[in-house]
Amino acid sequence: MDSQYGFSRVGASALPTVSFDAGLRSYMLSIYNLMAVGLVITGVVSYLFANTPALLQTMYAPGGGMTILGYIVVFSPLAMAFFFGPAVSRLSINGGRALFAAFSALMGASLSFIFLVYTDESIARTFFITAGTFAGISLWGYTTKRDLTGMGHFMMMGLIGLIIASVVNLFMQSSAIYFATSVIGVVIFTGLTAWDTQKLKEAYSEGHGHEGNAKLATMGALTLYMDFINLFLYLLRFLGNRNE
Repeated sequence: MDSQYGFSRVGASALPTVSFDAGLRSYMLSIYNLMAVGLVITGVVSYLFANTPALLQTMYAPGGGMTILGYIVVFSPLAMAFFFGPAVSRLSINGGRALFAAFSALMGASLSFIFLVYTDESIARTFFITAGTFAGISLWGYTTKRDLTGMGHFMMMGLIGLIIASVVNLFMQSSAIYFATSVIGVVIFTGLTAWDTQKLKEAYSEGHGHEGNAKLATMGALTLYMDFINLFLYLLRFLGNRNE
């Protein structure tokens, strides 16, 4: 399978199998570790914002609605995601990781609203359910011999439809559409988790060298991080208990 992250598996077949497998495991472990660090940063920042009135006031106006800074915080992770790949390729390894940490912190600030809407207990419960689901699906994507490209492309088309339906429902406020998009969102990001894991595995090559694989791992961490966050948010719609 060709890499979809800007690399090709140069010279991989010529290397000893044991060496290649050890390098692949180290590479995938670095992706999961970096993703986990990003999730911790997001969770801590989100909780701090939600429980610090001074920080909340910078994002939410007293009379309701969001401040200008609030809109910047909410949309800045989306803007950063578009430029993340090119930026990481130009930065040093540590620079790319620092950018990922900054992205995770901004995402945490933008997600602070969930602590205002849902109880802490239900958020924690949903997080662990998401973690278990993600781990199982990602493991399947890593070990399966089946080519998941066709499924992945189908999920990407479904994601486009999901975005359009969600935007439309901002105006319609239909509970039926809200429920449908919640179900579809869980299915899509479950499938994307498996596909993205397989793509990252196939993208690895000893021929890239340490720096090339390290930068690829940073981009891979962002990909799986986004799969996890979106899966968590859609599951929270079902499993979250709202604050009274």
